[in-house]
Amino acid sequence: MSWIVTGMGAVAAPGDDVAGFFDALCAGRSAHAPLRGFDPTRYRARNAYEIDDRPDSGDVPLRASRWLERAVAAALRDAGMDESLGDVPVLVGTTLRELRSVELSWRDGIPFDPADLHFGAALGRRFGATRTYTVANACSASLYALGLGTDMLELGECDTVVVAGVDTITESTYGLLDRCYPEAPDRIRPFDRDRRGMLQGEGAVAVVLRRADDPGPAGRWHATVRGVAINCDAAHPSAPDAGNIGVAIREAHERSGVRPEDIDLVMLHGTGTPLNDEAEATAVAEVFGPAATAPYLTAIKCMTGHTAGASGLHSLVAGVEAMRTGTVPPIVHLDDPIDEVAGLRLVRGAAAHAEGLSVAQVNSFGFGGLNAVAVVEKAV
Repeated sequence: MSWIVTGMGAVAAPGDDVAGFFDALCAGRSAHAPLRGFDPTRYRARNAYEIDDRPDSGDVPLRASRWLERAVAAALRDAGMDESLGDVPVLVGTTLRELRSVELSWRDGIPFDPADLHFGAALGRRFGATRTYTVANACSASLYALGLGTDMLELGECDTVVVAGVDTITESTYGLLDRCYPEAPDRIRPFDRDRRGMLQGEGAVAVVLRRADDPGPAGRWHATVRGVAINCDAAHPSAPDAGNIGVAIREAHERSGVRPEDIDLVMLHGTGTPLNDEAEATAVAEVFGPAATAPYLTAIKCMTGHTAGASGLHSLVAGVEAMRTGTVPPIVHLDDPIDEVAGLRLVRGAAAHAEGLSVAQVNSFGFGGLNAVAVVEKAV
């Protein structure tokens, strides 16, 4: 069974809608900038990939909820649906929920209702949504939510499902990550020898899914989700395991009915961390074997920052647009590739014009061995 993407919405630092987001990626425009949300002098790292929508008076709560509302509303419009969701399920992948709002409440006394930690409150107010679910599975959360959404459709739980992801930068997490790396990262450099670690990004993303035999009132069809595979190996709190990443990739291919040689594009997780990049490249090379030199490979966190729970769906939307337009966004700041990517067809420096892209693989991995891989096909 397969499922169709009938609507898409995206909000991120490089662009606040799908078109602007994808155009920025193809142009190689990074949202990398000096940290603005809080005092940078407390930390070794001084940069991030922020959405600059704060008032001059300072930070405000519920920014993540507002981005989520915008992304869901855009996806519904794109799908030809109104905003009255009722019992249409909404699954939201996230890492931190509204933790930044909690920080502002605790430190600065800015009022915050604990009920708003669950995005169901905002979704209920804006869209009348009565079935909302939060999937807090680290950086693979939105692809985990995608897998759950396809399961709900396959089991006949619903005719339509909205799958989303959202995260914002929090000071506590920024400080935690600042202490993880021997040398503070200046920017995200996926698969480069000089990579020092990842920096946070912000944003939200949403897609509307339906069964392939029921495209809905508008008949829109951006792409087909062929299959989603997820596993949690719990091998290490933070270090990914190449073998278990490979297991997830193989299962995604099996569920999707594809072979490695059928994949035209791989949207890599590409965090720019020493261990993730090596493990991911090793797994891809091993699973694809001789076919590893064929697909285009790219990674977008070098421009968006690591949008955490939203990152998997951000990559999926970029992959869908790449297949539609025949343009693959580049990996920027990749000057000296690591040995593990030797021979792989990485798109570097400038966008690649690649007609005939029809099947894309999307990788998304999180702390604790939370691995998720999706396979999507271009709309017919």
